[in-house]
Amino acid sequence: MDKIIIVADSGYFRAYRIFKNPMESARIEIIKEFDNPEAHGKLGEILSDSAGKFGLGGGKTGVKGYGEPHNLELENKKRAIKVLAKNINKLIAGSACKKWYMAAGKKINRQILEYLDPAVKAKLSRNIPSDLTNAGKSEILARFEEA
Repeated sequence: MDKIIIVADSGYFRAYRIFKNPMESARIEIIKEFDNPEAHGKLGEILSDSAGKFGLGGGKTGVKGYGEPHNLELENKKRAIKVLAKNINKLIAGSACKKWYMAAGKKINRQILEYLDPAVKAKLSRNIPSDLTNAGKSEILARFEEA
């Protein structure tokens, strides 16, 4: 494979291979999709809404066992981006591509780049901070041809 395009959002990516025949215009085909269902879940689905009260005493002055999930949502997003970058590393390192392109949302683009292996990051030719996961193939190809 000469060139790969990866479009990503938090917890999901789609990888395309670019085909270019001499007598035809370029086209892309999906070679891999990755979806991390944990990244799309709501915090309320992970946590219970009833705090455990066993052994905490009672009454109005008793100690309550309500822990606050201070950074739990942030940690889940961070973990999802690490898993995403790990899968991108595996795909690019395992392929024979010379160049690859990436489009990821502005909020996660820089974070994905931080978790990429140096060898994989060195092959990155174009990076567009835009979420193109719902875009059609022709739009994705056009965005990378003009960049």
